[in-house]
Amino acid sequence: MQIQINTDHNIEGDEKLAQEVETAVRGVLGHFSAQLTRVEVHLSDQNSDQKSGTEDKRCLLEARPAGHQPLSASDHAATLELAVDGAAHKLKHVLESTLGR
Repeated sequence: MQIQINTDHNIEGDEKLAQEVETAVRGVLGHFSAQLTRVEVHLSDQNSDQKSGTEDKRCLLEARPAGHQPLSASDHAATLELAVDGAAHKLKHVLESTLGR
């Protein structure tokens, strides 16, 4: 399972962030790694640095299961870590219902 991470212009996509996101995604979706060719992670800051607000970080995950249409899930949270975790768990439920446990 390949993990591709994309960020908007408000988030600095450094190596540390990439490792944290990859670890979190693999931790939740690792059970499906043989069935997934790729997971795309899209991270964004809805309010940017100029504004503050709760749940302004967004994570959209798009999974590419072999032989199936892409599946996606997203989550908004106060931090990127929480948004990634929330989206990963939502995507896990989608994958379980689509591909089976």
